[in-house]
Amino acid sequence: MRIRASLTAIAAAIGIASPLAADDHETISTDEAAPSRHFTGADLFGLSVGTDPQISPDGSKVAYVRATNDIMTDSAVRSIWLIDVASGEETPLVTGKGVHVSPRWSPDGKRLAYISTQSGDGPELHVRWMNTGVSANITALPEAPGAISWSPDGSQLAFTARVVGKPLVLGSPPPKPEGAEWGKPLQVIDKVIYRNDGGGYVKPGTMQLFVVDARGGAPRQLTFGEYSNGGQVEWSRDGSKLYFSANRRADWELEPLGSELYALDIASGEITALTDRAGPDYGAQISPDGRQIAYLGYDDVGNAFDQTNLYVMNSDGSNARQLAAGLDRGFDAIEWTNAGLFASYEDDGAHRVAKISLQGGASPLSAKVGSPYYALPYVGGQWSVADSGTLAFTTASALRPPEIGITTRRGARTLTALNDVKLAGKQLGQTRSITVTAPDGTVIPSWIMLPPGYEEGTRVPTILEMHGGPYASYGAEFSSDYQMYGAAGYAVLFTNPGGSTGYGEVFADRIEDNYPISNFDELMAAVDAAVAQGFSDPENLFVTGGSGGGILTAWVVGKTDRFKAAAAHKPVINWVSQALMADGTPFFGRYWLGAMPWENPEHYWERGPLSNMANVTTPTLVLVGAEDYRTPRSEAEQFYGALKLVGVDTALVITPDSSHNNLTQSPSQQAARTNSVIAWFDKYRTDRSDSE
Repeated sequence: MRIRASLTAIAAAIGIASPLAADDHETISTDEAAPSRHFTGADLFGLSVGTDPQISPDGSKVAYVRATNDIMTDSAVRSIWLIDVASGEETPLVTGKGVHVSPRWSPDGKRLAYISTQSGDGPELHVRWMNTGVSANITALPEAPGAISWSPDGSQLAFTARVVGKPLVLGSPPPKPEGAEWGKPLQVIDKVIYRNDGGGYVKPGTMQLFVVDARGGAPRQLTFGEYSNGGQVEWSRDGSKLYFSANRRADWELEPLGSELYALDIASGEITALTDRAGPDYGAQISPDGRQIAYLGYDDVGNAFDQTNLYVMNSDGSNARQLAAGLDRGFDAIEWTNAGLFASYEDDGAHRVAKISLQGGASPLSAKVGSPYYALPYVGGQWSVADSGTLAFTTASALRPPEIGITTRRGARTLTALNDVKLAGKQLGQTRSITVTAPDGTVIPSWIMLPPGYEEGTRVPTILEMHGGPYASYGAEFSSDYQMYGAAGYAVLFTNPGGSTGYGEVFADRIEDNYPISNFDELMAAVDAAVAQGFSDPENLFVTGGSGGGILTAWVVGKTDRFKAAAAHKPVINWVSQALMADGTPFFGRYWLGAMPWENPEHYWERGPLSNMANVTTPTLVLVGAEDYRTPRSEAEQFYGALKLVGVDTALVITPDSSHNNLTQSPSQQAARTNSVIAWFDKYRTDRSDSE
């Protein structure tokens, strides 16, 4: 479930673990006599993903973060690697104990800043001198640095870090006798947003801007007060100012889309607002001549969704105008180098980068950028641009997690092969696009991943798997969940129904004021098409999805009994409790439901799956992360309780220590969570004998 750009959007997450079924495709073991020819939960270990590619200013090298799932620690090990673009040679740069992330090149390409926990004292800012291979710890802060940005002359680094604040104190306990062991002190909460998914309960304090000498020393704090400041930090070309985004309104806690762009004079500390409108502005990028600023934003008109537009203005905030207005796509990242202005966006089930003309045109590059979110086939990705215009990016493939690629004059070229040896002996499910038309004639982009070894003309058990967001999109990208479903003999049908991004504002607005109601007919049209085109066995249909897909799962089983079984991951079941308990308290009621619960309770009820509970007969598994604060655990537990009360077969699967994002689960938890769904579906599947 996504809360727009200004409130950390996190893709999706699920829960873990009923006992694994006995089939070899569901076994996690390090001493199997022979590994399965298909992708199993055990194959999550050793799987590597290329992320955060940062190309050097001259385009000769790419530093990137390699995340590899380690079987001994049951976690993703993150290290920084270096690729020589000309030769393709790859060397480890920062590895070993700790987590190493966020490589950022100095303007001259001679140094690399990064964040590392190698000291054991938490995340710290480091700089590596590339000619000597020597690194130095630059900061000594109690909180992790972020948003690293080099000054134009390479002498300083700007970054953000949380500054600890004082909690509200109400009363005090009596004096404690010496040697006594007492319970923990009271926790007093007085903030509107008091917990963040993936971050837990919010500690008192605010994010502030700092600068530090790039050779080390004490950092200087530049912003203060009750507002969190930061986002993406950009230097003026003369090094005298920092540009950043923040919500510095008096009512900032209740205005989730109120961020503006600001300029901070480093010498005096004076802060000047550059934008001023109802709606978020963020992501500043300065032009090479320092005269203009490109940025992202949109007008807040109270809708659940508005596409993010690209703008340019003078560096003093004057003469703002929209660029590429005719593209009808929502932009998500920008970068301005000597080669020009570049921007990325979702487009028809893919993630693209285009060069943007200041006259308003957009010229897409050849690269198809892939998302490092390997659990499910979400569209997205990461990229950077050299001064030459060469693009480094995470690649997209239905058969491999993202690699690191670059664009050349001849097109795009992949530089890494992180999983080729590991997956060489695996027979993977193949993805095909299928034609789906909604009852009103609208084309619904859809795909089906067929199980490994699929024989043409045969019908197979099929899982309808629905994406979250709902303002997000799927594409023909690698999914470890799907490959595990395929190994168990299931096809996976996935679509971009109304509300999905990458198809224009009108398509996204198909669910305005009616989500999840209007998606039902579109999803059933996709199922009908998969059956009509000869892929899916109509007697063995199953349904699942997470977050927004979890809501849809809960809605679907209240509207039809055509599915043999269902699995709802982290669903919203009651919009009243969701609006008041999620980590976006000021957002959901106001923007998604259009009113507070006490202002329009009927609307909340009619759009909630609880309204259909009397109709539910489909056996339904419910899954959630124990620390999910985006669609809180209480939502899943309400659904579980309701299913029990109406006599429907159900079970509740909870992942310890997991937030909303699937990848906050350890590899073993990811495997067990997917296997619990397979075991649940196998329980109701009718095309296999007990001996299988």
